[in-house]
Amino acid sequence: MKKLILSFFAAFVFAGGAHAAGGDSIAWDKAPQKTNDLAALQNGAKLFVNYCLNCHSAAYMRYNRMTDIGLTEKQIKENLLFTTDKVGDTMKAAIDPKQAKEWFGGNPPDLTMIARSRAAVGQGTGPDYLYTYLRTYYRDETKATGWNNMAFPSVGMPHVLWELQGERRPIFETKMDHGHSVKMLKGWEQITPGKLTPLQYEEAMGDLVAYLQWMGEPVRNTRIRIGVWVLLFLGVFTIIAWRLNAAFWKDIK
Repeated sequence: MKKLILSFFAAFVFAGGAHAAGGDSIAWDKAPQKTNDLAALQNGAKLFVNYCLNCHSAAYMRYNRMTDIGLTEKQIKENLLFTTDKVGDTMKAAIDPKQAKEWFGGNPPDLTMIARSRAAVGQGTGPDYLYTYLRTYYRDETKATGWNNMAFPSVGMPHVLWELQGERRPIFETKMDHGHSVKMLKGWEQITPGKLTPLQYEEAMGDLVAYLQWMGEPVRNTRIRIGVWVLLFLGVFTIIAWRLNAAFWKDIK
């Protein structure tokens, strides 16, 4: 339990720190709702394992839990496992913590609950922040990594998905706000193309964010479905009870 609390706190610091670092300078885009889309969740899991799990752990999620999103254990073993891992293992990062601290100045946080961390303290929605963050990296040669981010200025993490998105630079316009000139993000200029088109990249980031949402609470969709049936049952039972009560008291004056 202590480790779980520390993991949640690390995820909150990761997301909340980004907001404090300047995430308010741009509006957060609305993340698509894909947590019921098994194909999107499967693609998100693939992206997570291939691009995120090298540095970030999801230590409270086991590989075989992905059978809940329609994958078989054989598919998980063949496509999503490192050679030394077993299907029942937790999702641990491949990076050495000492190397991570040397390269990035700190150990990358666990991402099991990253999508829930902001909403838990009433500071917006984690999925919207993550969706914006993953799509607003740009080239900045003044930074040690060569990258910067509009949602998290001076971010320490490089753009690990740059081969998919390509290299971009932001285009700003100056507007007057209460007598002061303010730089506002107008759009993006593509410097070099990525393996995906801009639309395909946005779809892929929606899938990845959906997987991060699902990973933080795998039973959420089941809980909602059960809750709907419970409410329907209570509604029907209330009508039956009301009619029985009327029938019981109709001859009593």
